[in-house]
Amino acid sequence: MADQKASNPSALIDARIAELGDWRGEALARVRTLIHRAIPEVAETWKWRGVPVWEKDGIVCTGESYKSAVKLTFAKGAALDDPAGLFNASLDGNVRRAIDIHEGGAIDEAAFMALIQAAAELNAAKPRRR
Repeated sequence: MADQKASNPSALIDARIAELGDWRGEALARVRTLIHRAIPEVAETWKWRGVPVWEKDGIVCTGESYKSAVKLTFAKGAALDDPAGLFNASLDGNVRRAIDIHEGGAIDEAAFMALIQAAAELNAAKPRRR
């Protein structure tokens, strides 16, 4: 069963959410639901020794959990329009942008789902590297 879980990224993400067992797990579960609503065909992967990743034609975003935040890093965030101002971290990078969710923090669900969709559309519009 452990091997089956290790080869199933969705099960690993389920386990991470349960393992957190606090507001961070709730936040990660909530954004995961929103990501699936925004892109029903999104693929869940598990990379870099324990980071949930959502992909559609490339990485859309990652979902890292830290002591004081759940960080959603968008691989090509600098190329995305963010009219709602959701990006609040990693703003100085050349490519990535992130959203840090802190305890008690809320996220504009409609704006977040639009950002997720825009990230997937950007991935689909650019030719993949070989």
